[in-house]
Amino acid sequence: MSEQDPGQPDDHPHPEVPSEPTGGGFGQQPAQWWDRPVGEGGQEPFQPPGQPGQPGQPGQPGQQAAWPGYGSAWGAGPAATAPYPQYGTPQGPSGPHTTPLGRNEGNGRRRRGTVVWAVLLVLVAALVGGGVGGAVGYRLAERPTASNVLNEPLPSVNPAATAPVGSVEEVANRVLPSVVQLVGAVGEGSGMILSTDGLILTNNHVLQAGGGNRQLQAVFQNGTRAPVQVVGTAPDADIALVKAQGVGGLTPVTLGNSDALRVGQQVVAIGSPLGLSGTVTSGIVSALDRPVDTGGIGSGQETVLNAIQTDAAINPGNSGGPLVDMQGQVVGINSAIANLSSGPQSSGSIGLNFAIPINQARRIADELQRTGQATEAVIGITVHDASPAGAQVVSVQPGQPGAAAGLQAGDVVTKLDDKLIQDSDALVAAVRSHAPGEVVTLTVTGAGGGQRTVQVTLGSQVIGGH
Repeated sequence: MSEQDPGQPDDHPHPEVPSEPTGGGFGQQPAQWWDRPVGEGGQEPFQPPGQPGQPGQPGQPGQQAAWPGYGSAWGAGPAATAPYPQYGTPQGPSGPHTTPLGRNEGNGRRRRGTVVWAVLLVLVAALVGGGVGGAVGYRLAERPTASNVLNEPLPSVNPAATAPVGSVEEVANRVLPSVVQLVGAVGEGSGMILSTDGLILTNNHVLQAGGGNRQLQAVFQNGTRAPVQVVGTAPDADIALVKAQGVGGLTPVTLGNSDALRVGQQVVAIGSPLGLSGTVTSGIVSALDRPVDTGGIGSGQETVLNAIQTDAAINPGNSGGPLVDMQGQVVGINSAIANLSSGPQSSGSIGLNFAIPINQARRIADELQRTGQATEAVIGITVHDASPAGAQVVSVQPGQPGAAAGLQAGDVVTKLDDKLIQDSDALVAAVRSHAPGEVVTLTVTGAGGGQRTVQVTLGSQVIGGH
């Protein structure tokens, strides 16, 4: 299409698509009919703000009217230039770019609309961001400050504090100075001090730790050591007395009364299990008058006694140590444990542990010290287990208490005083819990089925000495 004279409409009913710019400059457009300058044809020329025209005077062709701040030509003809002093309008070969009124007006509106919307979006984003930030800050301020126990100081220590009376701690503090560890060439055990000059009560099977010559050392709680000498033994009762040499000023234990014990009563066991001296455990009396073999694991001794059963942990090395009540009084000698294994090796405590009642041990130890020999009570009969329960008499020794009481072979003893007799071990243990010379009542079922009671004055036999 040929370029038309500015201000003259094209003969075609519709304008053609404008051709590509020929100048190559930024934003240049060919002059078209819509580029006609305002003011031709008797129309009032448009005056930009800040430069009003003279009243009654039409704009002149070629007159330059710059828009303040933008440098665009307004009301100019084809020869008018449109400088852009603030933005540096690029120049093409055919001169500066002319800006049509219609286009600049539309672009300006779109620009202003875009700016308005951009401002509104920024305001909305600021409000939303501020609200979110405020909410987050408020929540953070509400959240409690985290604490770290690693930064806290250690609790204060009161050296003058004393343990409550009757507590395990108080009992341990009271009894520990009176407990020793007995160490030999092949093992160790425990013992309790009976006198200030070193008399010590322990189990007879603990002496095996010293080997064939029974050489042992006593290790006291302060770490001092002293050799010990055997005073006397009662293997059938599993009791032994030894004395530490060259010592004095020791603290003896306090002996209690095992006959006063009740099932459920709290007790404390102290000793040297597995060589760990000064070990303290606690529990309760879980049963009384339990007939058990207290000869010690692998001792080969046939020692059946009415024992105290406790769940206070007892392990190899505890033997000979004290079982005490909550007044710190000795009520038993820790001696045996129930064992799950079939061999000589112990499986350790399973909560079924046994102690010799101190009343029995005290009598035997006193005899060993005073007379040099120990005795135990006997009836003078042999027995085996009866069915379904009881101890059946196999034979009666002439001249012994059983014969004097009228016991006969085939009789079944079912009770001694108020203690039920379940088997032969129960009868032996019940008899040994008494002292020689005491009178007991036996409940007996004869071979023909008749039941009767007989009284027996217990005899005596020597079971140990120096």
